[in-house]
Amino acid sequence: MASRSPSAPREAGGETETDSLLAWAEGSGRRRVAQPRQDGLRFAFYGRVSTEDHQDPVTSRARQRDQAAALVGGHGRVVAEYFDVGYSRVLPWARRPEAAALLVAMADPDRGFDAIVVGEYERAFYGNQFAQMAPLFEHYGVQLWMPETGGPIDFTAEAHEQLMVNLGIQSKREITRTRIRVSTAMAVQTREQGRYLGGRPPYGYRLVDAGPHPNRAHAAWGRRARRLEPDPQSAPIVEWIFAQRLVGHSMARITRALNDMCIPCPSAADPRRNAHRSKQVWRLTTVRTILANPRYTGRQVWNRQPSEHDLIDPFNTGLGHRQVQRWNLPDGWVISARPAHPALVSEADFIAVQGIQTPRGAAARPDRCYLLAGLLRCGVCGRRLESCWANNRAAYRCRHGHSSASRSDPDRPKNLYIREDRILPHLPALHVLLTGPTGAAPDGASPDPKEVIGHLRSCKITLIYEPEDRTLWTSTPKEVKTTIDQRP
Repeated sequence: MASRSPSAPREAGGETETDSLLAWAEGSGRRRVAQPRQDGLRFAFYGRVSTEDHQDPVTSRARQRDQAAALVGGHGRVVAEYFDVGYSRVLPWARRPEAAALLVAMADPDRGFDAIVVGEYERAFYGNQFAQMAPLFEHYGVQLWMPETGGPIDFTAEAHEQLMVNLGIQSKREITRTRIRVSTAMAVQTREQGRYLGGRPPYGYRLVDAGPHPNRAHAAWGRRARRLEPDPQSAPIVEWIFAQRLVGHSMARITRALNDMCIPCPSAADPRRNAHRSKQVWRLTTVRTILANPRYTGRQVWNRQPSEHDLIDPFNTGLGHRQVQRWNLPDGWVISARPAHPALVSEADFIAVQGIQTPRGAAARPDRCYLLAGLLRCGVCGRRLESCWANNRAAYRCRHGHSSASRSDPDRPKNLYIREDRILPHLPALHVLLTGPTGAAPDGASPDPKEVIGHLRSCKITLIYEPEDRTLWTSTPKEVKTTIDQRP
């Protein structure tokens, strides 16, 4: 009888104990990936179309759905659909409504699908989005099927990972290349052709036909080019505004004069294109915008307010970017090489008006310094107090939204004034109340007001002044208050 080593595994039913242990270990400690059912896998289809204007959502959805159905044919059926319309691929899934709903459904243990299928990579992912999403699919045990892989993606396979990286780069390059081509073409069309590129016409102009569209394909579709022409009703108003500014009148005085003469403001003159505006009165910002618009010189100007992309959260880059518009400096404008439409003001007068603008800040009067600028708010209306010079001293005021551009309302609260030298002596006490014993100086001396101001700015703390009871309090969860002596 053959003897068996004590360390040799004992066989049972053709399988060793070691094999059983390996099989048990490999199947435990991880979330199980959905296995084919008797009737096949249940798929959730995800698709996307970025714009309704340039793509037909119905046709695009049908094409993507057919591609997905052909991919999963013989392996299961599509039982749910998530389709985003009007959302760019650059947005992460959490910011696309249908994709976000799919993520919520995927986290449900009782979800009605086993896998996700997409019609093409670019409809679902952009850049490194797949690398951010893959751990979620793997965590919830949901397969991802794509035409580029001919079936399910193996999240552990190096070849599939490399393919996804390359597709992400290609998807991002396509968007970047299109963006550069469009912006470059618009710059050339403005500089060389002086072409009107769309948007609302500036106040004082109207749009007229300029013949067939320069692009033959667009012209064949019946599209026409357009150009600016002076509007008989509003063009004289623009000329008057520039003339008043050139003789030295302030923008507030010009605004008030327009309202006193009952001249319709731009949104009232063209309500169809300004449905989002109040259409009531002229405002200071409206006059300032007209005086700063170089298109009144007859030149076509583009890129005055370009679109930029800022991170939504620098500490969570996965949230992506948001599109913002910022005013560009004149050296970044694209100006037509020759006049493109009739001018309402000469170039020399326009440049002269820009030079009339009142300079701001300490550069205007180096001898005037406002230590508390930007730190004070009004306790009546909540507005930030304006810096002003009163009786040869720094002071702060609030006119509760009133400006010289409109007549004063007799029912509005009285203007608020507070001198800076009345506030500074109380800042050390406020600092001690805010910081407690740790804020006191080692030698027991009171902290310097300038150091307190630096602390307020670094901690983004504002001071609210209440004129009724002459109190100053802080915008902190723990309210700290002190009384200001207003006696001369």
